[in-house]
Amino acid sequence: MTLVPIGRFSQMTRLSVKALRLYDEKGLLTPSRVDPTSGYRYYDLGQANRAEAVRILRSVEMPLDEIRAVLDADNPELAHKQLVAHHERLTERLAADVRMLEYLEMLMKRKEGIMPYAIELEDVAPRLVAAARLHTNLRQIGEDIGTGFGLIIQALGRESIAPAGPPLIVYPDMIDNETDGDIEVCMPVDRAISGDSNVYGRELEGGTMVTTVHHGRYQEIGLAYHTLTGWISEHSHEIAGPPREIYLNDPQMVPPEDLLTRIEFPICSEPG
Repeated sequence: MTLVPIGRFSQMTRLSVKALRLYDEKGLLTPSRVDPTSGYRYYDLGQANRAEAVRILRSVEMPLDEIRAVLDADNPELAHKQLVAHHERLTERLAADVRMLEYLEMLMKRKEGIMPYAIELEDVAPRLVAAARLHTNLRQIGEDIGTGFGLIIQALGRESIAPAGPPLIVYPDMIDNETDGDIEVCMPVDRAISGDSNVYGRELEGGTMVTTVHHGRYQEIGLAYHTLTGWISEHSHEIAGPPREIYLNDPQMVPPEDLLTRIEFPICSEPG
């Protein structure tokens, strides 16, 4: 066994010392020896192949726990299935990125002055809803929305309450690539729900709303928001509450390009 210090092993494997320490903590790449006095790490040259495998899998953004499962699997067929599953995720992500670039190109080519959305002013009545509030981020939001609606459906089932309208989400916080925030997942109901530690009932405020309907993928809804907020500003209105998205059809029943999402911005009834 030939041992080299962590600095030399870092140079050999093109993995930073910081990364090697992380991979040690996660059980991905454990040093062959740790000096009991100094805590300094030493690696066997034979670990270079595993280090290269870790580097490659991280370069394609495989999560650390999955990398460990792939490298530690005694069953080659199981390891192959995990690699195939990650390949499929990457393929889906690439397709989504291509669509977003096409969407961006469409935005850049759009002629000034063309209103891509029909804007309406409506008086909306208050709605009784069952709701769940979750803290999320842009990477996790899709999964968290599914979790929130799952909690609500379970709570409604326990109390034999049926949904009384399409599901919706209230966005009290701004959530973007750099900022986490809260969302309130809601389901309209026709009678009050007792709820539990996760789900509660409340009356969703009504009032004057500036609204439009986005036709297409959820990821491309940004232009609808820009159009609504621009209209509000141009007409000297004040936003009176967080925006809401109401999902008018089911993503499991229609293709992404046929999704319909109604967006509501509460405003003061009179211009400011």
